[in-house]
Amino acid sequence: MGPFAPEPLTIPAVPAPGTVVGRVAGLWRYPVKAMAAEPLDRAEVAWYGIAGDRRWGFTRDAAAATGFPWLTIRQRPDLVRYAARLVDRDRPDSTAVVVRTPAGDDVDVTDPALAGELGDGVRAIKLDRGAFDAAPLSVLTTGSLDALGKVAGGPLSAVRFRPNVLVATGPAAGAWPEDGWVGGTLAVGPVVLHVDRPDRRCVVVDVDPATGRKEPGVLRAIARHHGGTFGTYAAPVRPGTVAVGDPVTVVSSPVPEPGPVGVP
Repeated sequence: MGPFAPEPLTIPAVPAPGTVVGRVAGLWRYPVKAMAAEPLDRAEVAWYGIAGDRRWGFTRDAAAATGFPWLTIRQRPDLVRYAARLVDRDRPDSTAVVVRTPAGDDVDVTDPALAGELGDGVRAIKLDRGAFDAAPLSVLTTGSLDALGKVAGGPLSAVRFRPNVLVATGPAAGAWPEDGWVGGTLAVGPVVLHVDRPDRRCVVVDVDPATGRKEPGVLRAIARHHGGTFGTYAAPVRPGTVAVGDPVTVVSSPVPEPGPVGVP
């Protein structure tokens, strides 16, 4: 096998309905798309994901006709060093949002000076349903995080992969346990999610969320050892409030199809 040849993949065992597969170890929202994560102890999950998640973003005039106008970490890795927060957490979808810049200045997300700092032709926009790439929620497990760290050269922070929900899974679950959830439903505390599909990754995962610097090798490790996908996308089936420590239980199991994970 050559140095960059992908390894063959297998889908893990599919847990039976009623199986507790882990507990919520972390919750995050991203008030502004592509900016730093806001850690949460508990979160309201509605039809459009976690309340207040990615309701704001920045677009690029130069990319208006491309079908993907968003300014993201791909264009500006240092966006991860801009930390957005909700002014009133009790009104997550309607409150003002303030951004702390890498220089330490606090500015309203709508301030033209902030857009100007981010680039020519950049402007803020709000979407009440959220500016999601593929689905309202991203779910990742500690089993996958640990497995990737072993082949990528060391421990990796969960926020590098920008999940909304991190599920702590035990050693018996093995590596990449969420692959076995795709196509099924999970109860995360009182919330029920449908696990839609694997999350196909891009160069964003090579950016250190603490420094904004690129560290090539993480995406390569995902491509070689897990077919280019890492974690899963999910959508709410039953809204509610989820908290760190809540159990994660299989509601319905998928019937896995043969073939590599993440390949249509």
